[in-house]
Amino acid sequence: MIRVSADTLEDAYTKAAKELEASIVDLDIEVLQNPSSGFLGMFSKPAIIKATLKDENYVESDEIVQKSQKSKQNPKIKEVKNDSPKQNKIKYEIKEGINKLLDTSCFNIDLIELRVDDEMVYIKLDGEDVGLLIGKEGYRYKALSYALHNWIKIKYNLSISLEIAEFLKNQEEMIQNYLIGIKEKVDLQGRAQTKPLDGILVKIALSSLREAYPDKYVAIRTLRDKRKIIVVNEFKKSAS
Repeated sequence: MIRVSADTLEDAYTKAAKELEASIVDLDIEVLQNPSSGFLGMFSKPAIIKATLKDENYVESDEIVQKSQKSKQNPKIKEVKNDSPKQNKIKYEIKEGINKLLDTSCFNIDLIELRVDDEMVYIKLDGEDVGLLIGKEGYRYKALSYALHNWIKIKYNLSISLEIAEFLKNQEEMIQNYLIGIKEKVDLQGRAQTKPLDGILVKIALSSLREAYPDKYVAIRTLRDKRKIIVVNEFKKSAS
């Protein structure tokens, strides 16, 4: 976790991403102070944020990872309930924002599903131009997901799950097929690591491997070229 100050929020986000050697989308950001220009140049205030890598608890601390893994073994079952007034307000604002974005785009795309819970916003888009919106190898999907994440995370402190047609579902099926070989290696050798993964594939693979191996150390590792892999290993034994 780092604390960063700069003249603007945008500069603070960029500075934090540079110091943590990560993309802004991979950071959890808390705004501690909004910038202010003051009066006639006096009493101005810088933007101050607190930034943390989303998965640094798993990477940097075996103890924290172990606690997290144990908590997954006894998940709390949430009762189905109606949206709270706060969730309804957030849903309305996000719906308005996404519809304005779609109306100004050149794509024939509609917002067909929007759900909000305590931690996540689920967004589903579909329409005649889904292929164009996704782009070759999903590059437009990644750009749109990145933009929505920055808006929703900063304003509402919520993560997002963006589905465009069946793109996310297909990505999940693809990575699950790839992980079959990784899991076989873990079962035989006790350890394994994935090939470099990108964007949403990292999150999908991480979630799947942590679910499959709750008693092992499963974490994201960033390579020197900034690409990310997932490692599965035994927890380090503390010296007795």
